[in-house]
Amino acid sequence: MDDLESEFNLKVVLVSFKQCLNEKEEVLLDHYLASWRGLVRFLNSLGTVFSFISKDVVAKLQIMEQLCGGPQREHYSTLQAMVAYEVGSQRVDLERRSRHPDSGCRTVLRLHRALHWLQLFLEGVRTSPEDARTTALCTDSYNASLAAYHPWIIRRAVTVAFCALPTRKVFLETMNVGSPEQAVEMLGEALPFIERVYDISQRLYAEHALLDLP
Repeated sequence: MDDLESEFNLKVVLVSFKQCLNEKEEVLLDHYLASWRGLVRFLNSLGTVFSFISKDVVAKLQIMEQLCGGPQREHYSTLQAMVAYEVGSQRVDLERRSRHPDSGCRTVLRLHRALHWLQLFLEGVRTSPEDARTTALCTDSYNASLAAYHPWIIRRAVTVAFCALPTRKVFLETMNVGSPEQAVEMLGEALPFIERVYDISQRLYAEHALLDLP
């Protein structure tokens, strides 16, 4: 584990999202979950500032790992297969969280929303000037994504936590890919892999009217 930590860098994590898609552009769930585990390591490396996200993500990953390794595992190889199976067999709570509170569709939707926030934030860091405040960048990204799904008290606590973010220069250095300039270049090369996975997942959920699962 120590060797893995010492070799960790964000480029490896972001590029791993490229492996999430097969030749049919289906989202491979095992690779998707593995990529998210890498993102959790990155978030945790920044201290407790993102613990509200990473703890929830870890809980969702555990649910998905049980489904992917459970008796119905053949239906959980890709996101597309999972949606078809759960929707077709009515294993999704469409109106209220009752009979199937931990369905795969609901669980991945929460990961999907968090991925959008992280994508927006990293893109903001990439395109912002050197003196940009990461606190403001992260707050703007949060307000444009996850905030809509959180009650006021959570939104307040989260935006306060963002105040502990390091400067843009230090944040880029934590990506462990070289200088801040090299980190910006890396983000430009690697973020499209996350964006592609996000866009395909978003379209799939929209087609099945699953974007607002309770």
